[in-house]
Amino acid sequence: MRRLDQLLSSLGYCSRREAVSVVKAGRVRQNDVVLTKADAKVDPHAITLDGEPLEAPDGLLAMLHKPVGYICTHSDGEGPTIYELLPDQWLRRNPAVTSVGRLDKDTSGLLLVTDIGSLVHRFTSPKADVEKVYLAELDRELDPQLVEIFARGDLMLRGEDKPCLPAKLEIVSAKTARLTITEGRYHQVRRMFASQGWHVEKLHRERFGPHVLGDLAEGGWRMIPVEQAAR
Repeated sequence: MRRLDQLLSSLGYCSRREAVSVVKAGRVRQNDVVLTKADAKVDPHAITLDGEPLEAPDGLLAMLHKPVGYICTHSDGEGPTIYELLPDQWLRRNPAVTSVGRLDKDTSGLLLVTDIGSLVHRFTSPKADVEKVYLAELDRELDPQLVEIFARGDLMLRGEDKPCLPAKLEIVSAKTARLTITEGRYHQVRRMFASQGWHVEKLHRERFGPHVLGDLAEGGWRMIPVEQAAR
């Protein structure tokens, strides 16, 4: 059970002060009974606001198709951010919605966003072993030997003292490759190719763990049932 005004505020519908007016207006019901007190203890799953169930009362998880040019930050002044692509109400939730890991400004594709801290840790912990799949377009034809080089687990990146974990490289066409990694080092995919003399001209993430971007439109988002995160 949760206090009603705190619940509405934490889910981004209004402030706790504004919740008093929302309740007095008869807009909130529990099991189809109109509530009259903003400080009432309620079951979040039994509440409706303006006839609609509350959105993701147990926490929010969604996939976002990040376009090139957007950055993964809440800070202003650095260019358009991924949060501009999300509903305003999500940005008023407490805890705040954040991205699970990041994609750099020049990389497109699948991002997960959530307000569940345990999910952020689960997907980004070095021990998580979560697969990330990228489609990369290179500046010149690929050498089949890269498949073995990336798979060996001894590839060193400049400025680091530990080799990359084994990665799976599939050559899709002469200048296009699909790379599966389980780490999240800074600009890792670009740096892996650069270490062998290739420049990544386009980079797109297709999959993050069990979640696949599929046909989700660029700039679009789709809710994921929180229980699916346990799969």
